[in-house]
Amino acid sequence: MGTSGLICAFLLASCCCCRRVAGVPGEAEKPAPELLEVEVGGTALLKCGPSHSQSNFSHVDWFSVSAPEEGSRGGRQRPRPSRSPRTLTSSPQVHKEKPTLIFRVRQGQGQSEPGEYQHRLHLQDKGTTLALTHITPHDERIFLCQGKRPRSQEHRVQLRVYKAPEEPTIQVNPLGISVNSEEPEEVATCVGRNGYPLPQVIWYKNGRPLKEEKNRVQIQSFQIVESSGLYTLQSVLKAQLAKEDKDAQFYCELSYRLPSGNHMKESPEVMVPVFYPAERVWLEVEPEGMLKEGDRVEIRCLADGNPPPHFSISKQNLSTKEMEEESTDDNGILVLEPAQKEHSGLYECQGLDLETTVSLLSDQQELLVNYVSDVRVSPAAPESQEGSSLTLTCEAESNQDLEFQWLREKTGKVLERGPVLQLRNLKREEGGGYRCVASAPSVPGLNRTQLVNVAIFGSPWMTLRERKIRVKENTMLNLSCEASGHPRPSIIWNVDGTASEQDQDPQTVLSILSVLVTPELLETGAKCVASNPLGENVTSIILELDSNRTNSLSTSTFSPPARANSTSTERKLPEPESKGVVIVAVTVCVLVLAVLGAVLYFFYKKGKLPCGRSGKQEITLPPSRKSEFVVEVKSDKLPEEMGLLQGSNGDKRAPGDQVRMIKYC
Repeated sequence: MGTSGLICAFLLASCCCCRRVAGVPGEAEKPAPELLEVEVGGTALLKCGPSHSQSNFSHVDWFSVSAPEEGSRGGRQRPRPSRSPRTLTSSPQVHKEKPTLIFRVRQGQGQSEPGEYQHRLHLQDKGTTLALTHITPHDERIFLCQGKRPRSQEHRVQLRVYKAPEEPTIQVNPLGISVNSEEPEEVATCVGRNGYPLPQVIWYKNGRPLKEEKNRVQIQSFQIVESSGLYTLQSVLKAQLAKEDKDAQFYCELSYRLPSGNHMKESPEVMVPVFYPAERVWLEVEPEGMLKEGDRVEIRCLADGNPPPHFSISKQNLSTKEMEEESTDDNGILVLEPAQKEHSGLYECQGLDLETTVSLLSDQQELLVNYVSDVRVSPAAPESQEGSSLTLTCEAESNQDLEFQWLREKTGKVLERGPVLQLRNLKREEGGGYRCVASAPSVPGLNRTQLVNVAIFGSPWMTLRERKIRVKENTMLNLSCEASGHPRPSIIWNVDGTASEQDQDPQTVLSILSVLVTPELLETGAKCVASNPLGENVTSIILELDSNRTNSLSTSTFSPPARANSTSTERKLPEPESKGVVIVAVTVCVLVLAVLGAVLYFFYKKGKLPCGRSGKQEITLPPSRKSEFVVEVKSDKLPEEMGLLQGSNGDKRAPGDQVRMIKYC
């Protein structure tokens, strides 16, 4: 090529470079849009230019671009799941569209264009800022601002929308996973709802993150686009598990970003049932420790497999030495209630895995039920004469060393420690129950007792010799009579009625007679006679009429008091006199004497009373009254009463000078 050719080529290259620099309008590379991040529901403040711009914003048009321009999404760092999520509900097809006018600004006044933004846009900051309220995921796009004066200018804002997902939920596989599975099986499903953009999911086992491993761990994630534009993420964890994973804790974590930074939310921990065959079977007995007769004992089989195999429990036959299967409940538990000494022996458990048909046998275990039995007292029916002696001996059987003690049945007092009880110089009161207690100190709570009644020969012994009872006529009355003795006495009554007997102990009987209180019964009373081959005794019951009782027909029961062998009588206490009546009588007497003294003194002063100090004088009365009685009054009055008999001149008379007697005239 010649010189002219080189010059021509240089000029052509220069022209191309000039065109590439100057550019055709609309073809020059545009600056990156301003990034604006807002949470769903918030307000986006769109500014028409940098904050330091001095441009005139009185004539501005705002546009929205449905799809971001090429390369505009590349600058956003979206978290991604471990595997690319598969969309279940397809989103609208993304393609480049022309800007759509949404708002006009003329002379500082704004006007919305009809459309989706018509009611959510308004001006702020003297027209320099356009506020977009109630942000949704559909608002994530580029907004374009074009100014006309003083010269044509353009500013782009890339709006990014964020929404934190709800708390993740996790659902474990309820059917469980077998360790014999050849492929990964579903462990659990994690769901994070209503987030934007799509969050990232991370699975954990025992606090450590899980990563996908071929034929060991798989994580499958799916995304669902809701009508609101929010995402719901569903992630499924599949894995092959081993026996060691039977107690493993699984959970999922959602990682997401907000304008404030990165955040995360965790689901609850779950455990998946892991099935594995048993390798060992053994026996367990409850309660632990030494067992005794009467306890509730459970013998159960245990195995280290899941699910447990089918169990059966066998006990060795002492005669044949063969193991014989015992009857158990639905859970394979043998319950001994109450446990007896016959339950002692060797036990073993057999477990059959129904899936693998493998049978496992446990080691034999000896069960020992401690016992105390056959407590015997000799003589079995002891009896003796009053004043003599008696020896009681106690025996028992046990697999443990025994201790004996004797107690009085009535009082519970310990009389003797040892198998022999000596009773000397017996009295009638010492008859009755004696209890032998045989216990094994090495086994707490293991004891047995035997009660024996000692009979003392004697005639009947009555509780009371005599009783007095207040009754009301025409009432039903229950009379009681108690007697003791050996041989056992019988009781009869001397009056008609309905009688019943109750045995208080082998030597004591209580008889109750129901009778109607009649005048004849009140007069004769009642008697009960107790008799045995050695004699008889009587209790007399005296009935007294009680006027304070009501006349209605009623039933009263009179039980015997505490036993005594002395005569008991009851007497009626006199009722207290009325003190009010006595006071009134005394007051009236004092007033009468005072008036009589005044009259006599009046007659004396008038000279009509010829009686002197010597005592007895006759008083002259009218003829019509001569036949009346005149009473002699001797004064024993108190000094206060003497004042009523003073003379009119105030002179006091001695008691001897008072009226001594008034005789008939």
